[in-house]
Amino acid sequence: MIKNKSALMNRHIACPNLKFCLNMWVIPHLLKGLYMAFRARSRHSFIKFCVRQRMAEKKGSMGMAAGQHYHLKRTVVLVGMMGSGKTAIGRALAAALDVPFVDSDAAIEEAAAATIAEIFERDGEAFFRKREAEVLRRLLSGPPGIVSTGGGAFLSEANRDAIAQMGVAVWLDADLDILWERVRHKDTRPLLRTADPKATLTAIYQERTPIYSLAGLKITVKDNASIEQTMRSVRDTLASRPEILETR
Repeated sequence: MIKNKSALMNRHIACPNLKFCLNMWVIPHLLKGLYMAFRARSRHSFIKFCVRQRMAEKKGSMGMAAGQHYHLKRTVVLVGMMGSGKTAIGRALAAALDVPFVDSDAAIEEAAAATIAEIFERDGEAFFRKREAEVLRRLLSGPPGIVSTGGGAFLSEANRDAIAQMGVAVWLDADLDILWERVRHKDTRPLLRTADPKATLTAIYQERTPIYSLAGLKITVKDNASIEQTMRSVRDTLASRPEILETR
């Protein structure tokens, strides 16, 4: 009892008015501690909220295409003039759809162990067109993929029929000025090895355009568009045809 009484007196000496001490010291410190804890927790929650929002925004900014899956049901055959971008766009499209890509000219060169120019010079255009038709049918009979063809492949009615039966033709329609700007400095086009290559290109363009227009789908190639932008145009056009490209 004495010890308890002594302790009580010591407390009163330290703080003669207990209520006053509670009001002045204990409660404010307690409230401050609670406030700081609440603030820290709230700040932590706010930071977590901001992080989640940022991640959601970042995911959304990548577009739905990043989360989309594509199922190609028919082989896509890119047709059009030399210089229209069939090979470059074909590679990008195949990568986007996760399907094989084959350049028919490259396949012919590999089989013949010679370049297209050498085949033209050595065996003639008729021989080349026959080999081209054989390669095209072989590619169409395989799993769905992207095939880039030479500029003259679609001129053959037999080739057009084969593409329509087993795949789909997509015409990359580029303006004559764009084509000339792309091919004028290259020496890999046998048909342009003439005294006036631009006039030759113009004549080929005028002759072939009506036939290219028979393709099932058409994509206009813009001068200022990147390969990626043109590829997306092709992809979106294909996706509008579920019987060709299914989006999941």
